[in-house]
Amino acid sequence: MRKDNESPRILKEFYEIRIKYFREPVRPSIFLVATYHFEKMIFIMQIILSAIEPKLIEAWKEFFATATDVIIAEGDITKVDCDAIVSPANSFGFMDGGLDHALSERLGWDLEKKLQQIIKELPEGELLVGQALLLETGDKNIPFLISAPTMRIPTNFNIDTSVNAYLAMKAILIKAKNDERINSVAIPGLCTGVGRMQPMIAARQMFQAYKEIILGEKMDFSTFGEAQKYHWNINPQGMIWIH
Repeated sequence: MRKDNESPRILKEFYEIRIKYFREPVRPSIFLVATYHFEKMIFIMQIILSAIEPKLIEAWKEFFATATDVIIAEGDITKVDCDAIVSPANSFGFMDGGLDHALSERLGWDLEKKLQQIIKELPEGELLVGQALLLETGDKNIPFLISAPTMRIPTNFNIDTSVNAYLAMKAILIKAKNDERINSVAIPGLCTGVGRMQPMIAARQMFQAYKEIILGEKMDFSTFGEAQKYHWNINPQGMIWIH
């Protein structure tokens, strides 16, 4: 997918005006900008970061300030029209708590059963942190759900010092980017609910994943020390081995 410099900026400004002045949900893919260059059409996948926590919104704005394909929307993510919405659930597909409860109410509780059955049939018998699944929802406004666990089971133990938001974000973006049916994906805060990760740390991790997967800034370490420093920068609160 080749990026166009102006198209995402125009779309982002249009979306933000709609939110600010009309307060109505918008499906970005409907207004997706397509331009031609050498007789080839360019499509831009829109990433919508949505939350109701002001601190998380501000943290996202700080890290994604220059990301023209990213829209930051303060409000209820279940009311955002998009091609895919993210469930930051757990490795066993329980969707009866926190944001996942709201998603189940919005998209139907049968989705939880469907997800759990798919997970049971995986070789691991669980969906590991750093993996993601795509499910059809049957909902015309949000046709797909991406399940990307941020923890193995619902817990806040060691989540705030982990890199789970980074791993989950990478899985989400890879899954969405590689499916031609997805032109817009709505993503909530990762690890910031039950996991209690600080908003600034979560935003940092999500942005690092964005740089790697969307911008193509791949990791390239020549020494263990470089890898260790990179890992520490993703979550400075995490403990690292220094001997």
